[in-house]
Amino acid sequence: MNNQPFHGFPTKTSFTPLPDLFFTALLPQIGDLAELKLILHIFWLLYQKKTNPKYVSYTELSADKTFLEGIEGEDTADDVLCAALESAVDLGVLLHFTLDNEEGREELYFINSEPNKKAVAGLKSGEVSLDSVLPKVDLNIKQEKPNIYALYEQNIGLLTPMIAEELREAEKLYPVSWIEEAFREAVSLNKRNWRYIARILERWSSEGKDSGEFRRYSKKEDDPDRYIKGRYGHVVRR
Repeated sequence: MNNQPFHGFPTKTSFTPLPDLFFTALLPQIGDLAELKLILHIFWLLYQKKTNPKYVSYTELSADKTFLEGIEGEDTADDVLCAALESAVDLGVLLHFTLDNEEGREELYFINSEPNKKAVAGLKSGEVSLDSVLPKVDLNIKQEKPNIYALYEQNIGLLTPMIAEELREAEKLYPVSWIEEAFREAVSLNKRNWRYIARILERWSSEGKDSGEFRRYSKKEDDPDRYIKGRYGHVVRR
């Protein structure tokens, strides 16, 4: 589990809405931290979905290793997940439906709302069917990688309009993996400056980069000040 301190929300970030009743009627009744994390996680997952009705499957939840790491304790994460799902259903937050089809059996969970009550009732009676096969779940999923704005604010500081424009240009010019590695190298050298990172990317672009891995530099290149020397040194602040 990641115990690093949270560095704050980026200037540009997305939001997940929650019903007001969650705070006034539901939140006071939730006494288990794992159950609270589960409910919030499901709201977040469902908000991103396009299906109708919207649901989340047990397979999907159990494949999310980042989420599981956040609820694991004395019991295994799977046991905690099962208990939290059962408790959320008993509390009335979630509706549960077991789907049996040619793909096998899958446990589905819906937010308890009037439209979803009708949908689940229709599924149970056979009047409603899920049009598409359950989406394939990547069992090796870890977490979404932060975008370039989040990387900047987590590792350097608050964005300015000028820096934001330069970050947008960098996203067009360089692979995401390069940008992430350039941030890591700059941070490891305690050179938390976008100009420094930009020079790393420019150098990789002009001289090549070995299979996406860090280049092996000569003794001269190992000098942590190598990016602030030479032609572009005047634009790189220490």
